[in-house]
Amino acid sequence: MSQKRSIFEEVGSEAPKEAPKAVGVIDAGAKGARRGIRIWLMILFALVVVMIAVGGLTRLTDSGLSITEWRPVTGAVPPMNEADWQSEFEKYKQIDQWALENNWMTLADFKVIYWWEWGHRQLGRVIGLVWAVGFAGFALSRQIPTGWTGRLLLIGALGGLQGAIGWWMVASGVTSGEGVTTVASYRLATHLGLAFLILAFIGWYVLMLGRSERDLMQARRGKEAKQFSMSTGLLHMTFVQILLGALVAGIDAGRTFNDWPLMAGQVFPPDAFYIEPAWRNFFENAGLVQFIHRSWGYLLMIFAIVVWRKGQGSAHKSTRFAFNLVLAAVFLQMVLGVVTVLTFAHMHVAITHQIMAVLVVALILRARFLSHYPVATSVRDAA
Repeated sequence: MSQKRSIFEEVGSEAPKEAPKAVGVIDAGAKGARRGIRIWLMILFALVVVMIAVGGLTRLTDSGLSITEWRPVTGAVPPMNEADWQSEFEKYKQIDQWALENNWMTLADFKVIYWWEWGHRQLGRVIGLVWAVGFAGFALSRQIPTGWTGRLLLIGALGGLQGAIGWWMVASGVTSGEGVTTVASYRLATHLGLAFLILAFIGWYVLMLGRSERDLMQARRGKEAKQFSMSTGLLHMTFVQILLGALVAGIDAGRTFNDWPLMAGQVFPPDAFYIEPAWRNFFENAGLVQFIHRSWGYLLMIFAIVVWRKGQGSAHKSTRFAFNLVLAAVFLQMVLGVVTVLTFAHMHVAITHQIMAVLVVALILRARFLSHYPVATSVRDAA
């Protein structure tokens, strides 16, 4: 209730105090936590992309088994002198990969593959540290918007799980006397699949934090359900293709049957079921695994065209353009896949093919997001 003013009080002698505006952290705009958390997540996104690239190069250089122990803390320090290097080399000599494939290596050769694997693991530690420091900072300063604590914790939990799965994968190849010289393809697929799952969560959160909560609530009323549903299906199909690609990589199937569109001059590869029991061929037979990867790629391309046509029916220009980018990326990825086969999975082509998968997933996520939260456009733009 306002106080009574004296009749002798000079009007305007004291400006009335404005009531403080109640602005929550989530609506603080560019100066609030949403922007800070978004930048932090974008850094994590970039680091995960680099991690996927380094992981792919570690595989292509056959470096993944050079470190035979899992030391999450002390392993951050590389060998510091000649004695330490010799000790690591002797450990490597105890496993089948050295005995059956790399017994020609000198210490200098070993150092090359060691640095690839050490760099891969070190990057994982950096990602974990960036997440932990960022989350602790926002949490302690109470800058995490309502409803976002669980989402940010999920990223950290998946990152920790990824580290454990990484060693679970490496352990499958660190054997002695079993004739195993590579990691299990199933575990490699799990490792890569989880990396893309983490990337998808981070990407979705970055998109959400790019707009205010009020804007998202209003945009959701204009959700284009069919485009959203079909882009979700395309995302799932792409994820399956990534897993199939990991199986191809895990057994070096990309370096066999290097003709296209046929395989060894025929539609279906020869000796597709020579492994017993028969079900193992779907995961371990190079010809059959590559055939499945190719076939799923064709289906993915066809469905991408169907999704693109549906996306062109959007009432929003930005959404239509997002689906244009998706179709272009999927087509380019298919071309890269063919080139990878024709070049016997040349390192530069193969790693480009893997990184292109990141772009495909990111663009599908964006089209899916704009279908769920369309950007309002004028009638003229819509027309």
